[in-house]
Amino acid sequence: MAKRIVITGGSGFIGRRLVRHLLARKDLVTVLSRNPVESRGLLPDSVRVAGYTPNEEGPWFEEIARTDAVVSLCGEPVVGVRWSAAKKKEFEASRIGAGQTLVRAIEKIPENHRPKVLVGASGAGFYGARGPEEEIDETSSAGRDYLALLAQQWEKAGDGASTLGVRVVHARFGVVLGRGGGALAKMARPFRMHVGGPIGSGKQIMPWIHIDDACGILMLAIDNEEAKGPINVTGPNPASMDELADAIGIILHRRSYLRVPEGAVRALFGEGAEPLLTGQRVLPRAAEKLGYEFEYPELLPALESVLGPD
Repeated sequence: MAKRIVITGGSGFIGRRLVRHLLARKDLVTVLSRNPVESRGLLPDSVRVAGYTPNEEGPWFEEIARTDAVVSLCGEPVVGVRWSAAKKKEFEASRIGAGQTLVRAIEKIPENHRPKVLVGASGAGFYGARGPEEEIDETSSAGRDYLALLAQQWEKAGDGASTLGVRVVHARFGVVLGRGGGALAKMARPFRMHVGGPIGSGKQIMPWIHIDDACGILMLAIDNEEAKGPINVTGPNPASMDELADAIGIILHRRSYLRVPEGAVRALFGEGAEPLLTGQRVLPRAAEKLGYEFEYPELLPALESVLGPD
C-alpha cells in the first residue's frame, strides 16, 4: 500500500535519490523546501513541493498531518568548510533548531493525524574520533568533540516526537557515495586532474555507504516498526582513507600518489579539518539485525557504479 511521506531536505544530494526510490514503489511524496521554485526544477513532476521555514511556524505545519512518515534530511554541510562562529550557528540552527520546530509542528497535529514515524538525519560523527581498529555500533558511547556534541543535540531535538506517540529513528550517516554530489565528488576531482591522493595520514577510517543502500536503510526505517532509536547508515566494510583513495585511482585509471598533508588541511579548514583527518570504524549492526541486505557491500563495485560510465 502506498505511503504518504514528507521529506525536508528532499532536493539535496541524498533527498533526490530517496525521492526516486519512494516514487518507484508508488509512494506519495511531498518535499518541503526553503526554495520551492528551485526545488521544483530538481524533482520529478509527481512530487508535491511546498514552502518551508525550518525555524519558524508556517503553513507547512499542515503538510505533515495525515502522513505515514516524515524524513528530515536538513542540515548545513559541515565537511569542507571552515568552522567559524557564524558557521557553527548555521550548523546548529539547521539541525537543532529545525528539529525542535518539526516536533512543535507534530505536537500541534491531533493525535490521530500525526505521522507514524520521524526519521531524522544524524551523523557517524556522533561517536567522535576513534582509532582505526575500534569497532563502533549503535550501542557505542558518544564522543565529546564538536561534531559529536552537535549530533547528540540534533538527536535530542528529534526525540521530543517520541513523547507524542511517534516512532523516532536517528539515521547516523557515514560517507555517502553517489553521483552528482557528496564527499566523493570533491575527492574524485583531483584524481581526474592527475593530482589525486589520500588526505592526512591515510589511516583514518571512512565509514562509507553507497547512496542506494543509504536510501534502502532509510526506507527500512520508514517501513519496519522494529526500527527505533539510532541506526547507522554505513556499509558493512569501512575503508581507510588510503584504501578509498587507491580505489578511486583504480576506477579512474589514475595514480593515488599526491598525499595532502595534515598541516595543509588544518591551515585551510582549521577545526573543520577534523572530519577529514579523523574517522570511525562504524558498522551497520542495527540495519543488519532488521534484515537489511546490502546491494553494495564492497568498496570497488560501489565506486564503479558511481564513477564508472552511466
